Amino acid sequence: MKLHALRRDIVCREAVELVTDYLEGALSPRDTRRFEVHLEACDGCEEYVRQVRATIRILGVVQPEDLAPETRQGLLELYRQFREG
Repeated sequence: MKLHALRRDIVCREAVELVTDYLEGALSPRDTRRFEVHLEACDGCEEYVRQVRATIRILGVVQPEDLAPETRQGLLELYRQFREG
């Protein structure tokens, strides 16, 4: 049982990392199918994708040029920290 939970955690983390590419249609057909199979089995990730879609719909598209330089720099720094773990 614990091994199953560990596998699910890894898959969920991967799904969170892939959500932007999935929504932008940038995944390969194979990865798109893997992602969708995971969503069918994981209520948490399915809800996460629903929330991201709602956020995009509500906020619209923000271009880097729309942000103040300090805001853009702050977001880049947060992203770097996230990627480094």
